[in-house]
Amino acid sequence: MEAPPDNDVLWARALHFQHHDGSPALQGVSLGVREGEILAVSGPRGSGKTTLLRCLSGLERPQDGEVWFNSVPVHTMGPLGRERLRRDRFGWIDPAPVLVPELNAWENAALPLMLRGSGRRRAKTAALEWLDRLDVGDKARRRPHELRQAERQRVCIARALAVGPAVLFADEPTAPLHRADRAHVLRTLTTAARSHGITVLLATHDAQTAALADRTVALLDGRRVRTVHLPPLAETTVATGTGGAGGTPGTEGRAACSLSA
Repeated sequence: MEAPPDNDVLWARALHFQHHDGSPALQGVSLGVREGEILAVSGPRGSGKTTLLRCLSGLERPQDGEVWFNSVPVHTMGPLGRERLRRDRFGWIDPAPVLVPELNAWENAALPLMLRGSGRRRAKTAALEWLDRLDVGDKARRRPHELRQAERQRVCIARALAVGPAVLFADEPTAPLHRADRAHVLRTLTTAARSHGITVLLATHDAQTAALADRTVALLDGRRVRTVHLPPLAETTVATGTGGAGGTPGTEGRAACSLSA
């Protein structure tokens, strides 16, 4: 078993995972994530983005392959070890807001801190700070059923950031938000990550969201793919005379995907 490079906070090699019905979700995915990096995992729905994040965070155990966090082998941990890792070092944002209905907004945002052992006052201060940053500070005492879905999602994002995680896993975090709200929330998330040195893995099928990341890894059918830039159509059609309408060769560049090694 080979330890990962020292500059990678997360490292995975040859991950394989199958759904309960036997269909493959990951087929040999490998990657490394540097400390403080914002990495976008892009691809269409069903490409394996969520499964990859779940395996890297310890929510799922891959059927084959290795996952390392700061040179600690996550793939050999038992359920309790992975649960402690998620509680103490990781943050998670789901595509749909999931909150405790009996707690108000600030209590929901502060809950992970209190589960870690932080005092109520300290946890409340951190929660209120992040709720303010995400423009829902005025909703701090409202219960989830009193909030709009977009407001509930902002509370979930505040909850994930309030604990100051080493790694934040964000699975389509702006999916419930209106397009006008997405840019502000994403700026808040990425600015907070950079200022606090948080490593972020951001799963998205949206090109504009992925563009905010330092680097993008693309998945297709559970495999990593890379974009291959093809020559402009003009270079390939002049010789054959198969141009566009009226015999004019096309001039737009093209791109295709191929499996990465």
